[in-house]
Amino acid sequence: MSKRILLVDDEPLIVKGLKFALEQEGYVVESALDGEEALRKFETIPIDLILLDIMLPLLDGFEVCQRIREKSEVPILMLTAKGDEMDRILGLEYGADDYIAKPFNVLEVKARIRAIFRRTQNNYVRMDEDKQPIRVKGLEVNRYRNVVTLNGKELRLTPREIDLLTLFITNRGKVYTRRQLLELVWEPDFKGDDRTVDVHIRRLREKIEKNTAEPEYIMTKWGVGYYFTEKD
Repeated sequence: MSKRILLVDDEPLIVKGLKFALEQEGYVVESALDGEEALRKFETIPIDLILLDIMLPLLDGFEVCQRIREKSEVPILMLTAKGDEMDRILGLEYGADDYIAKPFNVLEVKARIRAIFRRTQNNYVRMDEDKQPIRVKGLEVNRYRNVVTLNGKELRLTPREIDLLTLFITNRGKVYTRRQLLELVWEPDFKGDDRTVDVHIRRLREKIEKNTAEPEYIMTKWGVGYYFTEKD
């Protein structure tokens, strides 16, 4: 079944061009020209990925992203102004999985979308034959079902957060630099900076840690990077 993408942008020429290019790749593309229309379509149509511009009429992309994140972990790729670092960071803060700067190359957009779908469909960590989840101190990661629970309660993690947690939990004690995490969990040619990793780590900690100031799971090696605790 073809993946369905919701394309949200108030520039008709961009919508027309991207819609044509993505449909040529076999995707089904729904479009919206403002934030309220985007939310209506998301509520009524099954969506596999959202391409979301920030500057939108009625509701901006940040608000749309935040409202969708309250209900769903669907991958969100935000379109930001070229060179506007604050927009990129805010997009991640509101729950976006990735971003791409305007003006963009359509080939890059396609590549980013393919990378996101690969991450959500194919676990880069090989599961055991019996597909047993990984358990550490009340935290359980089941990559076969793509579900994470904490003390029996299912957590709402984005695909990127699940990828990060899986990498950490299957390599306990190994310290990863921010650049290594970008290469392993994003993709080698990802153009983001270290703060992209920091934002995702903070969001992940907020979901799994009792006290983010004194984490039990994801630890910081000051001046180096992050690692998953070795303590049971």
